[in-house]
Amino acid sequence: MNVRIAPEWQKLLQPEFDKPYFEELAEFVRAEYAKGPVYPAAGNIFRALDKCKPYEVKVVIIGQDPYHGEGQANGLCFSVNDGVPFPPSLRNIFKEIAADLGKPIPTSGNLDRWAEQGVLLLNATLTVRAHEAASHAGHGWEKFTDAVVATLSELRSGVVYMLWGAYAQRKGATIDSSRNLVLKCAHPSPLSAHNGFFGCRHFSQANAYLAEQGVKEIDW
Repeated sequence: MNVRIAPEWQKLLQPEFDKPYFEELAEFVRAEYAKGPVYPAAGNIFRALDKCKPYEVKVVIIGQDPYHGEGQANGLCFSVNDGVPFPPSLRNIFKEIAADLGKPIPTSGNLDRWAEQGVLLLNATLTVRAHEAASHAGHGWEKFTDAVVATLSELRSGVVYMLWGAYAQRKGATIDSSRNLVLKCAHPSPLSAHNGFFGCRHFSQANAYLAEQGVKEIDW
């Protein structure tokens, strides 16, 4: 089937779009948007991929589910639109960056600035029903985003993968750690951040690795 997505990703992922599971997923998602509020806006479903072309990816951060509150989700994992209060996990991410790199907490939680530098902010599930966390889980998105990770891992080397929490670590299990930097720690959620996310220093480690590859570091 034809999917509106950045042409570079379209070419790589067309085999997935042509599979029966994706046809069923697309039908489910269309029906959900027709029934009531679903996030992010339909035009932003593939925004993480549209903002970060495959050959420009330097860092991959894997989230689980889009934010399900009104006005929050913008198609990039952990990111919120300008003016939206920081969700707890995002607040903790900024705290760790401040501790790791000495950078002040930003005024906006919109992570477009990261995506534009080559950070792929990919949720495992790309849509969600309003106010119902994980309501679109188990319908095929996970299979599709597994294919994105596998495709990127096969296509590229020298990429940093930040796998926060058991879910992301399972999703990244196939990444070739001999060709990439795979960083693992607890999830930044308030429930687990003190179990190893705080103090992980992933952001300075990522930049050191990129510098070793002769690649421009990320301005976190």
